Amino acid sequence: MAWDFSTDPEFEEKLKWMRGFVRDEIIPLETLDLDRETFARITAPLKEQVKDQGLWAAHLPPELGGGGFGQVALGLMHEILGQCRYAPGIFGNQAPDSGNAELLSIGGSDEQKERWMHPLLRGELRSCFSMTEPGAGADPTMLTTRAVRDGDEYVINGHKWFSSNASASDFLIVMVVTDPDAPAYQRASMIIVPTGTPGVDVVRDIPVMDHPEIGGKLYGGHAEVVYRDVRVPVENLVGNPGDGFKLAQQRLGPGRIHHAMRWLGQSRRAFDMLCERAVSRTASGSRLADKQMVQDMIATSAAEMQAARLLTLHAAWTMDQVGAANARIEIGMIKYWGARVLHDVIDRAIQVHGSLGFSGDLPLEHMYRAARAARIYDGPDEVHKESVARRILRGYTPVDVPTEHIPTRTEAARAKFAEYLQAATADA
Repeated sequence: MAWDFSTDPEFEEKLKWMRGFVRDEIIPLETLDLDRETFARITAPLKEQVKDQGLWAAHLPPELGGGGFGQVALGLMHEILGQCRYAPGIFGNQAPDSGNAELLSIGGSDEQKERWMHPLLRGELRSCFSMTEPGAGADPTMLTTRAVRDGDEYVINGHKWFSSNASASDFLIVMVVTDPDAPAYQRASMIIVPTGTPGVDVVRDIPVMDHPEIGGKLYGGHAEVVYRDVRVPVENLVGNPGDGFKLAQQRLGPGRIHHAMRWLGQSRRAFDMLCERAVSRTASGSRLADKQMVQDMIATSAAEMQAARLLTLHAAWTMDQVGAANARIEIGMIKYWGARVLHDVIDRAIQVHGSLGFSGDLPLEHMYRAARAARIYDGPDEVHKESVARRILRGYTPVDVPTEHIPTRTEAARAKFAEYLQAATADA
């Protein structure tokens, strides 16, 4: 099947508008020290412009309030949005809200969509995805948070952390064990928990590298949450009991595509700074652009970014053709490759800028801190590499003699072409 990453001219015009809008209206916000109220006032009219362009919440189909774009188109959009950490929110597809909306669109009941998903898409609510635990990070089969049914309610007890946006959310989607005796990938379920429910204790926002201050000024941080005898109606179960792992995979697949394309946007911004510095700075009698080591940085960065872009677009195209479940190798590869490229390009840009790149006078130092998380969230690189390798190796079978063993192949070739070889011998 031929690959095709092309988009129609009308959509290309949308991308062109996005590039100018992000560059001229959103990136300048990075330089201002804003509180949430002022930030909300400034960005409200920007969000209206996005809606007027038909680009708000582009990750869901039109009947659910989204834009109805496929993964290739969404990937190209996220490449632009990735240039600035504020851009996804102004386009209505910031994490974890976009992923939670996708999860509810897949597994939510009509009532759940009306009460939670549609307000989330309209930007009236904020949400949290509460899965990771202190003892269960990359392996969701080790979750211990329990939900026990008691009549018409579930009673939840457990300890979560790195629950992104919990401190600023209106509701949490919590991954809990509902049947500890079921097979490993059928034990867990997803349950909607309003943040103000008695027993929900958002203990703290955990300081992290990309914002070491407690929490975030303009958005929620990565929270530690304790659930103590939290009671919610049975109707808050998303999908069926035991659907938790399946829903998590359906939620995270598209999210990894979007992350990888946003990383490309960040990489490109760092690359532009790297090249600008190379042609502007003189050292030891010549421009940095004339130094072979700097040229190597530029050439390597360009090749790595192009490889990451093609890998990501191919994964997006594969998802559009056959669905996320059949694109796990492609999705896994872009996760670890894209994360590495993001880190390395930013690192080279800092190196070429020297102490200026290390300082807060350029965005590179913050980009570098944020980039380090890319190798951890949505599954650490090592887990994705292991998964990709396992799936690839399923296509191979063990043999006693290597398939390419030359003596064995020679014997088979002689038997195959014996008539010709005998004729050649006779002619001689």
